[in-house]
This record gives sequence, structure tokens and C-alpha cells, in this order.
Amino acid sequence: MTCLKKILLTSLILVEGFTTACAEPARPIVVPQPMVDAPKTAAASNLQTAAFAGGCFWGVQAVFSHVKGVSEVVSGYAGGDKSTANYELVSEGRTGHAESVRVRFNPKVVSYGELLRVYFSVAHDPTQLNRQENDIGTQYRSAVFAANAQQYEIARKYIEQLNAAKVFSKPIVTQVNALQAFYPAESYHQDYLIRNPNNPYIVANDLPKINHLKTLFPTLYQENPVKVISLNSTL
Repeated sequence: MTCLKKILLTSLILVEGFTTACAEPARPIVVPQPMVDAPKTAAASNLQTAAFAGGCFWGVQAVFSHVKGVSEVVSGYAGGDKSTANYELVSEGRTGHAESVRVRFNPKVVSYGELLRVYFSVAHDPTQLNRQENDIGTQYRSAVFAANAQQYEIARKYIEQLNAAKVFSKPIVTQVNALQAFYPAESYHQDYLIRNPNNPYIVANDLPKINHLKTLFPTLYQENPVKVISLNSTL
């Protein structure tokens, strides 16, 4: 589903009054802290990279931009080839790409496990297979793209922990893959929520996620989101 179709569908639902399908996502499930995590120590490197996919990248980017310790969040594509890393092709659902975000974070401030906790609780529903609500297709799949072996192990163990505890009513379908490459999305997708706060799709699907982050994780929440300041210099 392309951007225009998302907006038109959401506008139609809101205008006709069918708000239960789109206007307010299901309340997030508060997930426990991961039992396996990377410690926050003074010896940690300055910045690390993480990558996540969980539906439309507009909302996922917006959520992580409000997390303390995060210095940059870029919307883009992961899982496919460079030649098909553009929005029109990815939207067809046949490229292998997922709409993803690349997160730069300070491991002295926020751990990788804490980012995963936000991801599984607030950013998306990890039990939906190849979709998030009305966004359907493999490009909207739930996936963690681990930047190294430690991230891979933390993510895998955390999913096992959550499934064993039956935190969700259905099994988690999130894939855990090694991050082979990340391709930034087109400039009009960057900081989309910040630039389009009144967009019907944003109002219906993504602004509630920001409120949930603030309510459920007050110690991780930062009021002023980080922005992709210059696409030419940062992507």
C-alpha cells in the first residue's frame, strides 16, 4: 500500500466514523525487561547502530526519535538489494525489503535491550504476520536486523523470554536477521510525523504511539525528537 492509499483509506474511515479500525491502535502490552542485555557501562563505545522493521516506517521512526540516548533515526529499507531499494518497488511487496529504521544510539544511555522493549511494546504489534493493521504485505513485516552477534543473541533470547512468559496472546512472529545493508528512504519519508502531524494516517496510527511511549516509559522518553537534519550529510 503506497502513502497515498494509506492516507485516503484512513481519511475515509475517520470521515465515515469507523474509528475502531484505525483511529486508535490497540493499547500496547507492557513487556518485561530483557533478561539478557548489553550492560550500560562507561567503557561502551560512543555510538552503536540498530535496525528494526515493524510496519510503516513513519511511526517506527517517530517512536525511536523520542527515546533518550538515540541520536539519529533514519527511515529506509533492509532485507533486499540496492537496486530495488525505492518506495514504489518496495510497496509492491516483492523486493524482499521491509520498511525499516536505522537507529544510532549511545549504549551508555540506553541499552539495546531497552530499545527492543520499546520496539515490542510501543512501536508495533509483533504478533501480526506480514502486516500492521491495514498495512499488508511482507514489506510491513516485523523484523529485527541485528548489527552484530551480540544484538542477534539479545533479540533472539528476548523473543524466547516473551513467548515463554506468554506476554502476548499470540506467538511473536518477529524475524531476527543479520543486518546486511540498510538503504535510506527518499527524503520525503524522513521525519514524516514531525513534518505532517495533522496527516490523517499519522493522527490515527502513530501519534498514539508517542503518547504510549511517554506514559509507559517515562524514564526513556524525551520530549524533543531527534531529526534527520541533512540527508546529504547524515544518510
